[in-house]
Amino acid sequence: MNDSTSIGRREFLKLAGLAGASLALRPLPPGADSAEPEMGRVTVTWIGLYSEPSFRSKRLAELTRDELIPILSREIADDGPTYNPTWYRVPDGYAHSGHLQLVRWEPTEPPLWIRPSGALHEVCVPFTRSYRDPDPASDPLYRLYYQSTAWVEEVLEGADGRQWFRLRDDVLHIAYHVRAEHLRRIPDEDLTPLSPEVPPGRKRIEVSIASQELRAYEEGRLVLQTLISSGVPDSEPRDNGIPTATPTGSFRVSIKTPLRHMGDGHVTPSLEAYELPGVPWVSFFHETGVGFHGTYWHNDFGTPKSHGCVNMRTEEARWIYRWTLPEIKPDQIVQKGSGTTVIVR
Repeated sequence: MNDSTSIGRREFLKLAGLAGASLALRPLPPGADSAEPEMGRVTVTWIGLYSEPSFRSKRLAELTRDELIPILSREIADDGPTYNPTWYRVPDGYAHSGHLQLVRWEPTEPPLWIRPSGALHEVCVPFTRSYRDPDPASDPLYRLYYQSTAWVEEVLEGADGRQWFRLRDDVLHIAYHVRAEHLRRIPDEDLTPLSPEVPPGRKRIEVSIASQELRAYEEGRLVLQTLISSGVPDSEPRDNGIPTATPTGSFRVSIKTPLRHMGDGHVTPSLEAYELPGVPWVSFFHETGVGFHGTYWHNDFGTPKSHGCVNMRTEEARWIYRWTLPEIKPDQIVQKGSGTTVIVR
């Protein structure tokens, strides 16, 4: 892909092997997205394309970062790995699901106005490039990925005559810009609290490091059980003095935010840099910045993968975000408080 432009629907369909009619770059009508192919985005430098759904089979080729691969079917492989035995049949072979993010092309009709306090959006195309100015000829910055979140401050007309959004980085506090149709406004009703009638002390979350599993309970009743990826065990802390292993003990959700820029905190266009802007649905429970959050850079739950946080599927992280206390309102970017109990063993 050419980094000087954002991905368009034409490129998306070509990658899916479906180039043909109706290729104009425009939002799809309601319901039309069901005709679009399911795609996998390669989330790391490269993954293997294999002759069979097994790492022991012949490796036919390498699929590189941000390639979009049509998903033809899913298979549960006898060869595993046991924690994640899901493989995808793709054109010309098989790819393991661990580093393929399932994505869709779902551009929207850009709004003409954003409320003064800003509004929460999520990326609704496989990826889009951000720029220093609302101009594709300006300095490129991060790529933003499907289901990552962003706080939109303003809608602008760009140098190309299209509508652009100005975003505000929540950690570096810099402004950058993306094409407006590549982000979808998250309605306020999709952010309302879940089970608010349950007394605060009757909700709890338990995380098992051994089984890489999260369980959520209401008044002793199991309401969510899912695989997660905790921190990779380490014998020495990182340069910042914080271990990568997820801390064990009893905690409370203390800070919630719908997005967080994680990584090294550099302003860079590099796709290989450790920069994760727009990590969605973050519920922190430890003073070192450990929390639950959505994960768009891997799909390999059931084994440790993180730098300490509890990686979750994005939809499940949003459920945790809405279900736990402290309550955070749709127009807030951060909320602090002593909230839901979290027990990590």
